[in-house]
Amino acid sequence: MNHQRPERRQGSSVVRGDLVPDSTYDQRLLDRKGPTHWLHEDPWRVLRIQSEFVEGFGALADLPPAVTVFGSARTEADTADYELGVRVGAALAKAGYAVITGGGPGLMEAANRGALEAGGVSVGLGIELPHEQRLNDYVDLGVEFRYFFVRKTMFVKYAYGFVALPGGFGTLDELFEALTLVQTRKVTSFPVILMGTEFWAPLIGWLRDTLQRTGKIYSQDLDLVSLTDDPDEAVRVIVEADRRRSDGGSRGK
Repeated sequence: MNHQRPERRQGSSVVRGDLVPDSTYDQRLLDRKGPTHWLHEDPWRVLRIQSEFVEGFGALADLPPAVTVFGSARTEADTADYELGVRVGAALAKAGYAVITGGGPGLMEAANRGALEAGGVSVGLGIELPHEQRLNDYVDLGVEFRYFFVRKTMFVKYAYGFVALPGGFGTLDELFEALTLVQTRKVTSFPVILMGTEFWAPLIGWLRDTLQRTGKIYSQDLDLVSLTDDPDEAVRVIVEADRRRSDGGSRGK
């Protein structure tokens, strides 16, 4: 090109031609009035994401050893699954673990309730959703997030294990993310427990008869999951894994 296009340096970037804006970042920053679309652009989102990580780490850093409990938000309080969630939360609290949930209703509420009523620490990590969903009344410490992936990091970072109660897409998403992290050894000594044998047995059968049989997973991958109806058994699995972790050094997170 023989003609010289307009050029401007913007931090580590260079823009030329029609991409050169009419104003500078300082002008837009110091202007008392103007469009607010920049609040929703990706560079600003990076800072917002960063702030969510910082706030989450700060809020949860002093937690005692914790276990994350997942489960359906749609389960009513007068059901056997809800009662199981209360028992799980109580058993974990009595064993000295804080209980972390998504902070919503249903089985998340049940686990938080069990932990609180047993004298334990009850934590809820909420998420911004299109429909209103407030933190349940049994949460001692609540943190609200905009981004699912930031929230998921907090679920894992501060937990010594996962317990999955019956649930839907969200529970399955969190369950398989946990299994992937354990299978790939991104986390170590990290038990994953399915509570509710009748509910989860068909899934275990599919993992065995379809995934394992066709070579999509190894037989030992099924050993990453424990299936039980007994909260005390779930706690025993977590305590034993915790003991192995302590004997073997750091958690590897």
